[in-house]
Parts: sequence; structure tokens; C-alpha cells
Amino acid sequence: MDREQPILPVIFVSSAVSLAFEVLLTRIYSISVSYHFAAMIVSITMLGLAAGGVLLSLWPALRSPRHIGRYAMALGIAIPASFLLVNRFPFDPVRLSWETGEVFRIGFHYLVLAVPFLCAGLIIATAFAARSRRSGLIYGADLLGAGTGSAGILLVTSLVAPERGIFLLSAIILAASGLLLPVRQRAAALVLSVAALALFQLQPEFCRVTISPYKGLEAALRHPGASHIRSYYSPSARVDTFRSPAARFAPGLSLRYLEPLPEQTGIAVDGGGLNAVTDASDPAGPAFLPFLPAALPYEAGINGKVLVLDPKGGLHLLLAHRYGAADVTGTESIPLLARVTEELTAVPPQRRHHRLLTATGRSWLMGRKESFDLIDIPLQDTGPGAAFGMAEEYRLTVEAFREYLSHLRPGGALSIHLYLVPPPRVELRILATAATALEEMGAREPGSHIAAVRSWGSLSILVKRTPLTGSEVDGIRRFARERWFDLVSLPGLRPEESNVFVRLSSDDYFRACAAILSPTERTRFMDRYLFDVTPVRDDAPFFNHFLRLGNIGEIYRVMGSKWQFFLEEGYLFPAILIQALLLSTLLMLVPAFVRTRDNGRQASGVHAAGPTGSGPTARRFLPYFALIGIGFMFCEIFLIQKLILPLENATYAIAAVLASLLAGSGAGSLLSQRYAALRRPLIATAVGLLVILYAFLVQHAPAVLTSLTPALRFTAVIAALIPLGLPMGIPFPLGMRLLGERDPSLIPWAWVVNGAFSVMAPVMALMLAMAAGFGVVAYLAAGAYLLASLVIARASS
Repeated sequence: MDREQPILPVIFVSSAVSLAFEVLLTRIYSISVSYHFAAMIVSITMLGLAAGGVLLSLWPALRSPRHIGRYAMALGIAIPASFLLVNRFPFDPVRLSWETGEVFRIGFHYLVLAVPFLCAGLIIATAFAARSRRSGLIYGADLLGAGTGSAGILLVTSLVAPERGIFLLSAIILAASGLLLPVRQRAAALVLSVAALALFQLQPEFCRVTISPYKGLEAALRHPGASHIRSYYSPSARVDTFRSPAARFAPGLSLRYLEPLPEQTGIAVDGGGLNAVTDASDPAGPAFLPFLPAALPYEAGINGKVLVLDPKGGLHLLLAHRYGAADVTGTESIPLLARVTEELTAVPPQRRHHRLLTATGRSWLMGRKESFDLIDIPLQDTGPGAAFGMAEEYRLTVEAFREYLSHLRPGGALSIHLYLVPPPRVELRILATAATALEEMGAREPGSHIAAVRSWGSLSILVKRTPLTGSEVDGIRRFARERWFDLVSLPGLRPEESNVFVRLSSDDYFRACAAILSPTERTRFMDRYLFDVTPVRDDAPFFNHFLRLGNIGEIYRVMGSKWQFFLEEGYLFPAILIQALLLSTLLMLVPAFVRTRDNGRQASGVHAAGPTGSGPTARRFLPYFALIGIGFMFCEIFLIQKLILPLENATYAIAAVLASLLAGSGAGSLLSQRYAALRRPLIATAVGLLVILYAFLVQHAPAVLTSLTPALRFTAVIAALIPLGLPMGIPFPLGMRLLGERDPSLIPWAWVVNGAFSVMAPVMALMLAMAAGFGVVAYLAAGAYLLASLVIARASS
């Protein structure tokens, strides 16, 4: 049982399964609650791993390698058990507004979901504690397994629902645990593995994800006569189709249109993001289309070659056809949604006069010479809702607007359509971004290039690279008058011409838009406005983050004294950071308390279990493990964010970065075990310098990669990042080896320190990026490695 060879495969499988489980949990929480709770999953993962080191510090007898098989079996049991428990007792952030007890459910989820990762932490930390001189092999197996899990789970989730993948992972690790278990326990593990496979295949009702009743899909299905049709799955999305009275999609429809809407089939992405596919069997197109604010560019006389970015249910493609556009192209960033929409459309293939591509519109445009008369961007689902402030949005940065405007034909226009969610902030930032992009491209008076009309619930904005002509201005005035839409912005617009048909108590939209579009008033208005509506750029693409710290009290009052608004706007992250900081500090203090207690007993002549009495020299290694934890995670977050744009999808960016860095680091760790020349403190310096080089090179990735096919892009990113991953896999096992030579009893504590700082690093990185940009995050990652090199050189001298 003390042989090393069977331990490495178990470490490989446990790491692969643990990371795959983490990915599945992020998908499950995206579907059941919300995308932004993925940060909580990362925090839970690292806390669980660190807690494994704490247990080894408390009870040294647990460090025996003969327990690794039992830990692996416990991992196989804990994965499905934890999912079933949290799925049976879900929490819902919406309920926090009136039910404070929901906070305890969040804590329950933290504790339950941390158990599988605690088991994984016990496996790896035990291996390091027992085999510190083989730390390169152990860390190599760990990282290679994690890299395999991050890539392999994409295949699994492309075939089955994420909750089914839970039981497949359980079956795999239970079977692998048999390599290290006695005969009777091995038989039990195999029986449990078969049971997990049975649940994977049968998928009984209690194994299905519980979706919040306040998400769009569940709310729509509660209407009388509603019915669910089908669920579709991909690695990045779940798409549901349904029929419901709630699936009525005509954003801002004119009050002058009194006819019923045609048949529409509802679609939901990850349980929310409702949209609809409209019956287009009438060759002339649905009659309600000209009564939408989105008809603004066509009524202004702008038509011809049209590009629609993210058409979702295809309403804007139908709108282009209704006005006789000569050439219509749509780019859908969610491939699964494009496939489902094409399946649902009532127009037969031979009558489709558009092409629908699966690509992110901005990435598809980059590097192309193709130009358009109209680039149309619908930002609407079937119901308005606040977007999460910490989510990246590369479609709406200044650089993105410049890309769009540069692909317009002479006289062409960009149109953006969104719901009105008072108080005004999204629309003001869009106008500020458009005005900034126009000025950077040479426009002196951006207000003469922009028009906007408002209905009872939506706003449409038109942006031209050249000034609006007299005939276009007349067409817009006529369109607004005939459809009972209110003019918000137009060259020569007078205050009395706005807020006429759908009257508001005060015409804040007109005054705010006028100030934003005035080169002399814009900066003063944005500085004084309640929300931050300044334009965002690619280095900090948090378009939906509007909060100003100095205005928290006033914002709280304006938003109805509801603190939930702050969670939606991104202040969940500081809460998670504070929570992670407290828990991490507690985890790090436990080993310190234990050592102090045992040293006191030793000084009093009382026997203490395990080796104790290390001097200050060995403890000097602990800051080193904190620094390399911060450096690795900061670098990882920076690369993921910068590669979302060229890879067109956050899921693929995460998979590419994790697969390349983890696999490369695993290979580097194995090489360091074989070649002693690599086990030098200066290796951390080399990593820091490489991070600086990659921070420079990755800025050019979009321009270089956009000419390749998606598969080649993904492959090229992995190939390019592996050379960075190779040396990044050496500092951790190097530190473990050096620490094991001086005081092996400190290894669990070092594991805890590394894990605890890895918990805080992702949230810290995103908060730093909001304040200073992702470039600063990259340079801080490099600085952490350079400082770590100095720390270990001093500690080992």
C-alpha cells in the first residue's frame, strides 16, 4: 500500500473529477440561480481543498498514504450526495429581500459543497506530506488530471445535461479508488460505482436541477395553458423551448397596433433570458413589425446589406426581410441557440433569405473587409432585467463601437435596441460610448450623428458615421409621430418636441441625452450623475457596473431602499471576498494554533503527535506559497478575460486556459522531478518575466486569431500557452520539496496557505480589474512571482 505507483493514477483521476465537478457546478448554478454565483463555486472549491490541509495539521495520523484510497472513495460518495442535498434544499437570492433566513441556506450550500473538495484536498495533501521528495511527480499528476478534467467535461456537457455528468464523475472516481482499497472496501466501491452509472442512465426526477421559481422559464410555465417542449444542452448553455402566454415578444410595440400577435414559441437560455421565435409563414412578414421602435433605421431610409448581431429568436432578421433588405446576415454567439432557432422557424430553408452564422459579431467583423449599410444590435429579451455588474461585455466597449462603425458603408448606420430600466444608466452609457467612438474617429459634433426614439418600454438608438441627412431626420420625425413614439435625441430637437405621447413626470431622458452628446457638457454631467455612465474599454469591459461608492446612500434611496439592487450590480463580489478572507484566515490560523499548542506541550515535557519544533527558517517558506498562489490565479484570470473575445465564448476561453496552463504545469512539474537544474529558486523569476511577455503578446491575440476557424483558434491558444504553463508548474513542488527537507510537518500548513490565497485571488483580480484594468492584474501576477523568487532564495539560503 505504500508503493508510489498506484497513488499517482488515483491523484490524476481525483484531480480530473474534482475540476470537472467544479465546472459542472458553475453550469448548474447558472441554470438554477444565476451566472454570477460561479464566483461562489470557485471560492468553495479552494476553501474545501485548503480545509484538507487543516485536517492533516490537526490529526497527523491522517497523513498516512494508506488512507488515500478511502479519501478517493469518500470523494466518489460526496460528489453526488452534495449535489442531491443542495438541489433538494436550494437557496434563492431573490428571497433575500423578504426572508433573511435564506442567508443560512447559502451557508448550508457552502458547507455541503465544500465536502467533495475537502476529500480531494486530503488525497493530494496526504501524498505531498508522505512523499515530499516526489513532489514533482505528485504535482504533475495533479495538474495533468485537472487539465484533462477541464477539457473532458466539455465533451460530456455537449452530450448530456450537467446534472447527469455528476453521476458519471462519481462512477469514475469510485472505480479508481479500488486501486488503493482492501478487497472488501474495493467491492463496496465497485457496487457504488455501478449505482452511480445507473442514476446517470436513468436520471430520475429527484436528480434533475431545481430552477428558481423566479427565473423566466419557471415563471412562464406557471401561466395557464403553458407547456414545456424540450431542453437542449451544450457546454456553454441550456436552451428550453416552451409555449406560454408569457412568450409574447414585441419589445416596445406601438400603442397604435391593436391586432393580435402571430404564434410565438418561447425560448429560454439557462432558465432565463427569455425570447421567442415568431411564426413567419406570411410571405409579407408579420404585420406588427413596422410598429416596433426597432424599425427606426428602416423608416429613416437606411437599408440594403444588413448585419444583425445576436438575433436570438430571429425577430430582427424578420424585420430586415419585412423592409426588403437585399442581403441579411445574422451572427449568434450561442451556437446551440442558433441551431434551436433554425429548427423552430416556420420558414422553410429554400425561402430563407438570410444566413445565420455561429460567431460573436465583433470577433467575426475583426479582420474582415466586408461592410454593411446597417449593423443592428438587439439587447432585449422578453422582459427587462438588471445585468450583473461584474459580467464582462466586450460588445459594448469603445473599441467595439469603433469596430462596428468602421464596417459601415458610406451613409450606413449602427442601431441598438434596449429596454428602459429606470433610472437611466444603460442607455446613457451607450450614448457616451458611441459619442466617444465617433470623436476618436474624427467627428466634431457627435450629436448630429445620433438619433433615439422611446416607446412605453424600450429605446432605439441610431448612430451614423456621417451626420444624419435632412431626409433621414424627416423620416425619423414622421415615424415617431405616426407610431406614437417619443423623440429623445435628434439633430435640432427642441424640448417641447420630446415627452409627448408616452408622458413621463419629468423628461430626464431628453435632458440626459442632450448633455451626454454635448462635447462641452458631457464630462461635467457624467461626474455629477448619480450612476457611473462613463464609457468602458476592453481592458475593463464591465459595461453593466454603474455604482459610485460615494453615492451609495442616495442610490439606496432611489432604488426603493432595496439592498438587493447592490447584489445585482456587482457588490456580491466584495461580500464574497470578505467571506473568503474570514474563512481563509481561520483556516490558516488553525495550523498555527496547533503548532503553538504542540510546541508548548513539548516544552512542558508532554508528548506531541507528529514532528514539531521547526524554527523560524522553515516558516519563512509560507509567504512563498501565498505569493505563487496569487500569481498563478491572477495570471489565469487575466488570460481567460483577454481570450474571451478571440475565442468568442467565456466557456471556451476558460477551457483553453485551464487545459493549457494545467497540462503545461503538470508537464513542467514532471520535468522538474527528473532534471535537478530546473529545481532552482530563480525559476519563479523566469515565470514572472514570462507573464510580462505574455501580457504584451495577448493584446494582439484578437487580430491574429480571428482569421482562423474556431477549432484552429482553440488549438492555437492551447499551443501558445503551454510554454507559459511549463515553468508555472515548477515553483509549487520546488517549495514542497525544500520544505519537506527542513520540516515535513509544515507541508499541510503550506498547502492551506496556498489554497487560502488562491481562494481570494480570483475575486481580488476582478475587483482590481474594475478599478485599474486587466493589464494591472497581469503585472501584479508577474510581481507576485518575482517577489516569491526573493522569498524562497532567502528562506533556502
